[in-house]
Amino acid sequence: MTHTSNPKTITRLLERAIAIAGSEAKLGKMVGKSQNAIWSAKRKGRVSAEIAIAIDRVTNGVISKSQLRPDIFPPDGAVGSHSTQVSA
Repeated sequence: MTHTSNPKTITRLLERAIAIAGSEAKLGKMVGKSQNAIWSAKRKGRVSAEIAIAIDRVTNGVISKSQLRPDIFPPDGAVGSHSTQVSA
């Protein structure tokens, strides 16, 4: 099963992260990227895995990496192609 997000959903999530940070420039600085990189991701409705992880970290999970990139980071409890199951 493939987990994907609609670009409009990603844009809304990025707008929330920007609001939490205070501005695109501030969010960019917090995640180690330029304001232009944040603007571009918001416009495209897609973020890299690296940015998704950083936004998860700087928002304390309010905007999670699995919300931003469910194709790479399935929501907790979801079984996807990237999950690993350990048997006892």
